[in-house]
Amino acid sequence: MEDKTPSNLTQLKLLKTELIRFMMSYKFALDEMNTKIDILKQEFQYIHDYNPIEHVKSRIKSPESILKKIQRKGYELSLPSIRKNIKDIAAIRITCSFISDIYEISKMLQNQKDITDIDCKDYIKNPKPNGYQSLHLILQIPIFMSDREDHINVEIQIRTIAMDFWASLEHKIYYKYNKEVPQTIKDDLREAAMTATQLDKKMESIHKEMNKIKELINHEEDLNEVSINNERFRLPKDFLLPIMKRANLVE
Repeated sequence: MEDKTPSNLTQLKLLKTELIRFMMSYKFALDEMNTKIDILKQEFQYIHDYNPIEHVKSRIKSPESILKKIQRKGYELSLPSIRKNIKDIAAIRITCSFISDIYEISKMLQNQKDITDIDCKDYIKNPKPNGYQSLHLILQIPIFMSDREDHINVEIQIRTIAMDFWASLEHKIYYKYNKEVPQTIKDDLREAAMTATQLDKKMESIHKEMNKIKELINHEEDLNEVSINNERFRLPKDFLLPIMKRANLVE
């Protein structure tokens, strides 16, 4: 028969509160990281008139998934052990247009002062044997609760559209075959991964050529105007003149 004495009920309530706070800390870390990514996305759009981020998806592992993973790995079943050993409770997937965007976004995130770089696995320069490509980062970010400061790990996966399409297809195939995939299909998947890599490189080459053309056009545009939120504003000459003098654009 279950013991429901006041002391045991108090312990259960405390445990429930700690579990809620534990899961909430990962939600808050995810919110903080998503905000940082959104700021970078908007900055690129305004300053460079180009958005390197196509899609952003985020998720938090369910308690059931966390339990299965901690048991599979053979770690101690406790909140400190879970926090120490399970690095992907909170995860974000960023899909980019080009491979160069992946490394640019990675560098910008890791350079932020309140972010600590815990781990980096580059499956683009060193693809997995099955052909999988992506850049995996474990970044630690501080969050501030009412009575504590926690440092929470967030896994960031950054890949191109082609890499993401391949990974999604590969996952569906393995799910359909219950991980018993015929060797012929494995070979086809590796070949498809190589084709996706060639496509990424070709599209990036085209992108660079287009940027050269764009730079020539932009050089001739009126420097007195800026565009923010699809609205155009003219900058006063008194504001621009000192800046242009320092840049040796005028005498």
